[in-house]
Amino acid sequence: MTLEEQFGRIDIYVFDQLLRGNIAPGMRVLDAGCGGGRNIVYLLREGFEVLGCDRNAEAVESVRELAAELQPGLPASNFQVSAIEAMPFGDAYADVVICNSVLHFAWDDAQFQAMVKELWRVLRPGGMLFCRLGSRIGMAFEQVRGNVYRVGDGQSWYLVDEAMLMGLTRELGGRLVDPLKTTVVQGHRCMTTWVVRKG
Repeated sequence: MTLEEQFGRIDIYVFDQLLRGNIAPGMRVLDAGCGGGRNIVYLLREGFEVLGCDRNAEAVESVRELAAELQPGLPASNFQVSAIEAMPFGDAYADVVICNSVLHFAWDDAQFQAMVKELWRVLRPGGMLFCRLGSRIGMAFEQVRGNVYRVGDGQSWYLVDEAMLMGLTRELGGRLVDPLKTTVVQGHRCMTTWVVRKG
C-alpha cells in the first residue's frame, strides 16, 4: 500500500493532529465541507466513526462510495448534502469537527458567523474543532467588501485576521489547542490553522 492509498491527500495539519493523538480511535469525526473525502481516507481505513457533509451532491456521493469501499459497515446516511451553516447532525454530536479550506468561501460576516456557530453546535464539550482557512495574517490583499478580499488567483475570499480568530475563541468559550499557525503561499494566499477545544 502506498502512502497516498493509506492516508489519501490528507492536509498536513490534520495529519499533525493525528500524530499527536488529538484525533484518536474511538472518536466520532465530522468532516464539515468534506468535498471528495481527502481528509477521511485514513480515518475510514482505521474504523473511525466518520460523518461528513458538503453542499455538492456529487462530492457526497463520491464520499459514500469511498466509505463503502473502505468501511462497508458505515451507513451511507453518515454523509449528507448540506451547507455547513445548516448541518443535519445533532447537538454535541462529534468528538472532532474538521472544517478544512471551506470557511473562506463565506459570502459575508453573517454567513461566516453562522458557519462557525453551527460547527460549534455539533461539537461535544471537550471536543476539538479544527479549521484551516484563508487569512490576512502575513500578506496584504485588495479589499472587495467588508472582510472579503481578492486573493492571488483572482478569487474573492472571506479572510480573517488574528484579532478576529482570538475574539471568536473567547466568544465561543473555547481555548486554543495550538497557537495560530499560518502558511504564506508567495503572492497567492495565506492559510491559517485554528484549532480550538470546546469548554
